[in-house]
Amino acid sequence: MNVVDRFLQYVKFDTQSDELTNLWPSTPGQMEFAQHLEKELQAMGLEDITLDDNGYLMATLPANIETPVPTVGFIAHLDTSPDLSGRHVTPRIVKNYEGGDITLNAEKGIVLSPREFPELDTYRGQDLIVTDGNTLLGADDKAGIAEIISAVDYLMKHPEIKHGKIRIAFNPDEEIGQGAHKFDVEQFGADFAYTMDGGEIGELEYENFNAAVAKVTFTGRNVHPGYAKHKMINSIRIANQFTSMLPRWETPEHTEGYEGFYHLISIEGNVEKTVVTYIIRDHDRDRFERRKKELEHLVRKINNEFPNSTSIEIKDQYYNMREKIEPVMYIIDIAEDAMRIAGVEPHVVPIRGGTDGAQLSFKGLPCPNIFAGGLNFHGRYEFIPIPSMEKATQVIVEIARIVAER
Repeated sequence: MNVVDRFLQYVKFDTQSDELTNLWPSTPGQMEFAQHLEKELQAMGLEDITLDDNGYLMATLPANIETPVPTVGFIAHLDTSPDLSGRHVTPRIVKNYEGGDITLNAEKGIVLSPREFPELDTYRGQDLIVTDGNTLLGADDKAGIAEIISAVDYLMKHPEIKHGKIRIAFNPDEEIGQGAHKFDVEQFGADFAYTMDGGEIGELEYENFNAAVAKVTFTGRNVHPGYAKHKMINSIRIANQFTSMLPRWETPEHTEGYEGFYHLISIEGNVEKTVVTYIIRDHDRDRFERRKKELEHLVRKINNEFPNSTSIEIKDQYYNMREKIEPVMYIIDIAEDAMRIAGVEPHVVPIRGGTDGAQLSFKGLPCPNIFAGGLNFHGRYEFIPIPSMEKATQVIVEIARIVAER
């Protein structure tokens, strides 16, 4: 199979993660997919293949040189986003995209249009893989998995390309921030690694958001509305007052680049109790800490007006990997050189999100992020250009070669 064949096979697995199950992996489809990949790696003849009870799959491509060189790893995640269904994914290949609208679902009037997604114009003349408008595609991160396995397969079939020991790993639950939690860095045994989990072709990332989740609970008092004067305390109205106190423009839809934000992701409640959940993001650690303190400050203000009505719980999720990558910037140089050899111009950008590589870097495995090629992740308008997948595969091969040469 080539990289496209693999990808089209992999997206058939329903691997949405779910933070509410308290299981590991969080959903059974991820383990089913990992078991499928385990068999594929066994059939290829890889060594040291392990799949643990938590859904972490690892394998080794042995070195074909005797000279000691660093062990390099490549990592991707098994799960897809909970934001939209990943069940019964029905991909379609648009051959030689000529520009203009792509009808994803005529019956529902769902159209992928360059008017809303101008990046489409960049890929005129290329074959694109798109959805049927009912589900996400799953390029995040099944494209990364397909690219890693295809690159390893290529290296096995081309022994003239010299390389050191290569470790690969596929982990669950990245999309809910838990992908690296039970990743055994010592068992993996790489000197450094790359996650194949980035977006457009050329992306190379070693900066990401500092991230936290905040749950704010508002407690009210319900009384019959006909007799509620000076008695009722409506937790929904208090929650609404709280949300309006945060900066209007510091939200995802108004920020870009290095700008951080507060993102309201859920509201659940009634008169007696309402819970709002935010994710907090900022590249700068000081600003990140100030954002958390601002939420705590607003809770105190609310409690001054409505005593003992409001509480907050803040939990850090991950931190900016930059501080762990800067001491080993040669691994960025290797990735940039590999891209240029593959005919791809590197585009170093900060991740406006997270990656398993951030947590792994803080666990002692420096792990920047390389493009997998997909666009519009987590939704029905997701697509991936086939040449981008092929170039990502080639970049992996070139990294292995460069590490052996240097």
